Amino acid sequence: MATRRPVNPSRRVVDIGKAPFSSTISSRSGRPSVLSVALIVLAIFVVGYFLRGQGTFGVREAFSQVDGDFLCASEVEFVIPILKKAYGDSMHKVLHVGPSTCSIVSRLIREEDTEAFGIEPYDIEDADPTCKRLVRRGLARVVDIKFPLPYRSKSFPIVIISDALDYLSPKYLNRTLPELARVAADGLIIFTGYPRQYKLKAADKTKFGNSVKLRSGTWWIQYFVQMGLEENEAVVKKFEQAASKSYYTPKCQVFHLKPYL
Repeated sequence: MATRRPVNPSRRVVDIGKAPFSSTISSRSGRPSVLSVALIVLAIFVVGYFLRGQGTFGVREAFSQVDGDFLCASEVEFVIPILKKAYGDSMHKVLHVGPSTCSIVSRLIREEDTEAFGIEPYDIEDADPTCKRLVRRGLARVVDIKFPLPYRSKSFPIVIISDALDYLSPKYLNRTLPELARVAADGLIIFTGYPRQYKLKAADKTKFGNSVKLRSGTWWIQYFVQMGLEENEAVVKKFEQAASKSYYTPKCQVFHLKPYL
């Protein structure tokens, strides 16, 4: 399975910014004129102002919608700095569970003093070289999350789950969520889509099937209570404060849960 790469908004923004001026530059026989350079610089500033006012997350989501990819994995990558502000030192060792785990693990291990491990619930035979290196290093592995996880209780301070629970029937969800909570020591972070939000691409349907079950926030909260899991209100407040300062509005549902005692 080839991991899906998150959209790179900066690359697209640069391309968009250059397009209106490409004919002006190419029409000059010699070096670019001062006017052409000045126009390009001005365009960069205008785009930068737009990004600051709307937030890079909003722009990224717009491109993501064009591509038809509504999975929450890309959301996790962009929100890592905010999670570090909300969870502090607990983010020093993280387990991620879900599709595209190699991309998220690669992003996490670039953070200072951070260990990261990943579980891919699906096949990774067609993974890219980076993902294969993570597998060889023992940082990523394929695990069927419908069965007990190969870790001791409270092995990871933080466990992040994205796009993994949405494909489980209630029968398997009842098995999987307690297992994920079991291996978390400080917190469980769940990213899940909103009802009618996903528009799966053909490749995703082949891989995941058509059994995606997107539940409402009310459904999830009631289910967490049923499973004996409490929302971590202190962390929720820190997360919302950090998100506000970063001009970030979640495009997926994000739940911050306390682990089992």
